[in-house]
Formats: sequence, C-alpha cells, structure tokens
Amino acid sequence: MSKSTLPWIDSLHTELDTLEAALLHGEPTQVQTASAQVQAVLRAAPPTSAFGEPGSSQRLDMQMAAQRFGQLRQAVMRASAQSQRAVSSLLPQHTPATYGRSTGAASLRGAGQAYLAA
Repeated sequence: MSKSTLPWIDSLHTELDTLEAALLHGEPTQVQTASAQVQAVLRAAPPTSAFGEPGSSQRLDMQMAAQRFGQLRQAVMRASAQSQRAVSSLLPQHTPATYGRSTGAASLRGAGQAYLAA
C-alpha cells in the first residue's frame, strides 16, 4: 500500500483490518460493529472526482481498498450463511418450511394425527 494523501483511505484500511480480525475470531458482534465502522468511513469518502486521474496514488489506493472490501464482504456473507445453517440444524422449528409443507396442525394427517390422538 502506498502512502495515501487522503487520511480517510488510511482509516478505511484500518477499519478493514479490524473487520478481518473480527472475521478470523468468528465473533458476530465484533463483525457487525466493524462492518458498521467500515460503512461510516465509506460515507465520509470524498467525491468520486477526486479519483478521476488515472494512475494516481489515490485511485490505486481506492481500488485496492475496494477489492479488499469485496473479499471481506464475501467472507461476511459466508459466515452469515454458516450461522444460519447452524441455527437451522439446532433449532429446526425456526427454519422455514420446504416444498410447501406446512408445520401446523393441518399437516398432521394419517400416522401423525393418530399418534397425537393416542
């Protein structure tokens, strides 16, 4: 990473480091907090015209940060999907029904209904 002339790019890299560390530790609360911090830094970005000069260090730094952000975003999405699968396996009653099968009393026909009646 080249020395940036914009302090917010340095802040962005710092927050991306924090997000990466939270992902590696597998702490959902820390990941959520770090993601919010990254978003806050991105909202403070200068206008896009500041990156218009091809080959400028600002433009290169921003492209590197954008690539890294994209990779970390994918990691966050994978971690989220993994958490959802874990919750579904531990608490199947919180999982949405599949293939149109309802889980209410109307779905208890035949053997299921006879078992509850016994």
